Amino acid sequence: MKFSFKNDYSEGCHPNILQALLEHNKDQQAGYGEDQYSLKAKELIKQRIKKSDSEIYFVSGGTQANLIVISSILRPYQCAVSAATGHILNNETGAIEATGHKILGIEKEDGKLTPEDIIPTLENHRNVPHQVMPKLVYISNSTELGTIYTLGELEALSKFCKENKLYLFMDGARMGHGLTSEISDLTLEKVAELTDVFYLGGTKNGALIGEAIVINNPELQQDFAFNIKQKGALLAKGRLLGIQFLELMKNDLYFELAKHANQQAMKIKNAMKERGVQFLSDTYTNQIFPVLSNELIEKLSEKFEFYVWKKMDENSSAIRLITSWNTEDQPVNDFIEIIQAEL
Repeated sequence: MKFSFKNDYSEGCHPNILQALLEHNKDQQAGYGEDQYSLKAKELIKQRIKKSDSEIYFVSGGTQANLIVISSILRPYQCAVSAATGHILNNETGAIEATGHKILGIEKEDGKLTPEDIIPTLENHRNVPHQVMPKLVYISNSTELGTIYTLGELEALSKFCKENKLYLFMDGARMGHGLTSEISDLTLEKVAELTDVFYLGGTKNGALIGEAIVINNPELQQDFAFNIKQKGALLAKGRLLGIQFLELMKNDLYFELAKHANQQAMKIKNAMKERGVQFLSDTYTNQIFPVLSNELIEKLSEKFEFYVWKKMDENSSAIRLITSWNTEDQPVNDFIEIIQAEL
């Protein structure tokens, strides 16, 4: 059986979560997220971000979180701004557009947005009322290319958004990996301080399913629960999500799992760099994009699964390797062994 480096949710969930689900299975609890586990998990998140006035909602997945947040806080004539590599542009089947909101994409090789990137888009949408109004800036941390935002970069972006009356929304499907990167100087507290909305991704970091939407801007909190229900995201058995996030937030398990995934990816990256391998982007999270010969890619494909990300020329391509919270040493060492033998 091949080992998969295709994504960070090939496995089930962390054993602590399975044990907790089993332990509390027969407990009777209130429905729709009013169970004691969901309420406690929300309190732990608020304590971690040091914002008691933020509101938290659990939903099942990242696309659902993006769709609900963006469609709920934008008016019909407003749109989102995103890097062209953004998940909402490339991997969500037009979910945002299906709600009536356009996405303005900006080409960026590193997948990150800066104020300087956004200014031309704002300037090109001044023909009121004949064009859509840019109102929300969508970013990911870590990005779809495995890169991360520094504290300084996020501060600059947050300031720019406030000055231009734009909402700043951070997709946190891989938030844990971004914050525990060895080069990160950003903290979860700062993310909460600098964004209007963000979410903590559980699906890609040890949970069976689940994302925690955190709304920091009081203006956006009003009536948000109606949108959760209307979009079919309010689970009757909300305990399923609450128990998972309660376990993930205990004793920093969420961040330990993400850090492990990053470390496993860096083992592979460093071994490749020693052999002179070039990378599509310089990442320090659980996603890496090495450029390899097609011949070597074919050989690696005999034992491992991964995505061929981008064709570079007739003889080489960039592949994407993703490690997870549960990636053990053996498959990593086996992959490295082939690299060392072939290069």
